[in-house]
Amino acid sequence: MSEDTTNQNQIPTVYDPQSTEQRLYDWWIESQFFKATGDPDKQPYSIVIPPPNVTGVLHMGHALDCTLQDVLIRYKRMRGFDTLWLPGMDHAGIATQARVEATLREQGISRYDMGREKFLEKVWEWKENYASVIRSQWRRMGFSLDYSRERFTMDEGLSRAVRTVFVELYKRGLIYRGNRIINWDPAARTALSDIEVEYKDVKGALYHMRYPLKDGSGHITVATTRPETMLGDTGVAVHPDDERYRHLIGQTVILPIIGREIPIVADEYVDREFGSGAVKMTPAHDPNDFEIGVRHNLEMISVMDETATMNENAGPYKGLDRFECRKRIVADLQEQGVLFKIEEHDHAVGHSERSGAVVEPFLSTQWFVNMKPLAENAITLQKSGTPVRFVPDRFEKIYLHWIENIRDWCISRQLWWGHRIPAWYCQDCGETIVELEDPTSCPSCGSHNLQQDEDVLDTWFSSGLWPFSTMGWPDMTDDMKRYYPTDVLVTGFDIIYFWVARMIFSGLEFTGERPFKDVLIHGLVRDAEGRKMSKSLGNGVDPLDVIEKYGADALRFMLMTGSTPGNDLRFHWDKVESARNFANKIWNASRFVMMNLGDFRYEDIRFRHDTGELSDRLGTADKWILHRLNETAAVVNAALERYDFGEAGRQIYEFIWNEYCDWYIELAKLYLQGDDEEAKQTTKSVLVYVLDQSLRLLHPFMPFITEEIWQHIPHDGKTITLAAYPDFDDSLVNESAADEMEVLMDLIRAVRNVRAEMNVPPSRPVTMIIKPANETAESLIHRGQPYIVRFCNPEQLIIDRNAATPEKSVTAVVSGAELFLPLAGLIDIDAEIARLEKELKHLNAEVERVEKKLANPGFTAKAPTEVVEAERAKGLDYAEKRDKVKARIAELRG
Repeated sequence: MSEDTTNQNQIPTVYDPQSTEQRLYDWWIESQFFKATGDPDKQPYSIVIPPPNVTGVLHMGHALDCTLQDVLIRYKRMRGFDTLWLPGMDHAGIATQARVEATLREQGISRYDMGREKFLEKVWEWKENYASVIRSQWRRMGFSLDYSRERFTMDEGLSRAVRTVFVELYKRGLIYRGNRIINWDPAARTALSDIEVEYKDVKGALYHMRYPLKDGSGHITVATTRPETMLGDTGVAVHPDDERYRHLIGQTVILPIIGREIPIVADEYVDREFGSGAVKMTPAHDPNDFEIGVRHNLEMISVMDETATMNENAGPYKGLDRFECRKRIVADLQEQGVLFKIEEHDHAVGHSERSGAVVEPFLSTQWFVNMKPLAENAITLQKSGTPVRFVPDRFEKIYLHWIENIRDWCISRQLWWGHRIPAWYCQDCGETIVELEDPTSCPSCGSHNLQQDEDVLDTWFSSGLWPFSTMGWPDMTDDMKRYYPTDVLVTGFDIIYFWVARMIFSGLEFTGERPFKDVLIHGLVRDAEGRKMSKSLGNGVDPLDVIEKYGADALRFMLMTGSTPGNDLRFHWDKVESARNFANKIWNASRFVMMNLGDFRYEDIRFRHDTGELSDRLGTADKWILHRLNETAAVVNAALERYDFGEAGRQIYEFIWNEYCDWYIELAKLYLQGDDEEAKQTTKSVLVYVLDQSLRLLHPFMPFITEEIWQHIPHDGKTITLAAYPDFDDSLVNESAADEMEVLMDLIRAVRNVRAEMNVPPSRPVTMIIKPANETAESLIHRGQPYIVRFCNPEQLIIDRNAATPEKSVTAVVSGAELFLPLAGLIDIDAEIARLEKELKHLNAEVERVEKKLANPGFTAKAPTEVVEAERAKGLDYAEKRDKVKARIAELRG
């Protein structure tokens, strides 16, 4: 629909985000501007949102991640693409269950009291509540999501996709059930994925022990950071080439306290140079020991239960908490003379991200995916002609290193919330049944006595299917055909292994295609001091608090202009305020334009940018601003195509603030306030056109204020969200006008600088003498005389190549000319010299003070480096100011 809107309804004097943003967003949604159309005449462009967890409110990292996506989607939509930005949320198994259980504990209830069915009802209530909260935050941020296609990782369609993948991988032998070492959370009582383990540096100890040889000929020395696990030792390993122990290979030692006879084995895994060169083997409680244990057929003995309480295999320590056991066993081993040395040892210890408990490597029967065959396909893809492109490309090496060294993936979780594993066990013959439909009888013995596996799948199993399961797979839906593979995934670097890689594996395996063409990696949003935002530090910033204070546009623009692919950014309130000031600048400039338009309409624009015909009424400033608009559009498009959001935002900012507002609008006043009606109409044309195009350039970054202003100025179309994005236009190129304006702006800047240095206010008229370098420059400056008069407020303006050089004047050399400002009558020269000499005396004293301080070894040797450097910087600054003052005094004295 085409509309012609005039400025009949003037906008308020001050922009109020709170009264604008919700109204505009409601209108956008009601009008379905964000809905993917499926228009066959348009090229599709799709992004699936990294689904936030339904565990609470979104944080600043989500704000950054989603704003990056929204900028891309809005940009591509305006470029004429049929865009789909698909929203959704993740059930976040362990995180959500932990939150719900914590809430129930406050009421004195456990999930076991309620039973599985009632507990899951509570979790679904939680999900609905927080899904509503997340949607409201998306709205507040202005995200242009297609809500008609919203998905959830446990909705009916995605559950079907999960089951299809599980069954297919199982039947191909890529999913299996086995007894292996996994990360175990003893508080939540579940296996954990690697990403759910946080490693924290802790002050621990290294305990050195002597295990006696069975034959009584001596002992072998081992060391551990977890002495309680020695109760499960079933061997000692040495390197086969270690001369110190070669004669002991095959012999046995007696395990202290327990008295178990355990063998000494040779394995190349052992580092001869570390410690004693002999390593105690606890295969049931250490992943590396487990691998050695498998190779040497060592017994696997667990000494803890699922709550990390010592079990019956712990001998006299049965029933103790693992840390209490550590205290007791250390005392006992010291008393027996087995433990002969304890040394401090700082090391990284895994903690559960969800419960905070220290993670225990634990031998457990779990479900696993054999990852190597899947990884091989992904490696082949990266070495082909159509790899997934990582931005920045350094992350591809990180990705490849991980998939080339991948290990099997533990996919089962001992939870109730999640996709329940579709495996049934016959209670009569022990048959395992895995099918797409729930079985009613055992295919082996016909028994109906079947029991479904109690565990659920790791959350990453379902989210690994996200790009295609959300499109309707396993059915080949219209969306699947049109929007898959997606164009770009925007995500943080910390989940390359755990999510990005698994999506690529799954996409290749089940669709035959990569799930996305590009992966755009962003960093973290840190606080002003560069620290990671966290609850423990109390330094987090709620995006909604920023929006309440400054509006969504200010937050979005701050995030985008502070963003470079792959790098962290720091949150500064003053930068948000600066973005808010930019919004106010645009608002005020737009009000000025509207107040001067009268009944001007969009059709009244005096040049045909769509046909390449430019009006011969355009002046130098008009041609220049159109040329610069054109250059800016070209640079911004190129920056957005390479995902350089910060550069795109900075280019738009510089053009709107410095060139359109500070220069062109001021120059336009010459004609708007004049008597030439033709010139007025031409100026209005350029003002409106450049404002319209500038708002379009800015819209993906600041959607609300740009829509609000656009609706009040003459425009063509219903909404700026669907307006064409500015691109390079050959007809607007005008290098000569750009060069001419650059000369004039140099002159004007020079006069402004002199006024500032001389403390001469802009309102005070000055005499200006300009000596052009040649006839061409003289002609150019004469043509620009109105602009010079407008900005410089000259009492007398002389433009003459042969003009006499006045005595006692301030001079400046600019492009193609020399500028002279006679000082006589402008300032009291004697008084100014006296003032400057007083300032020079002060600066000399400061320079001398700093030099003495820096020459004092007591200061430079004892003061912190940053203090010394700060003092050195002060000295350089004082010296620079002193030299400038000296030069000014010399200039004034002639």
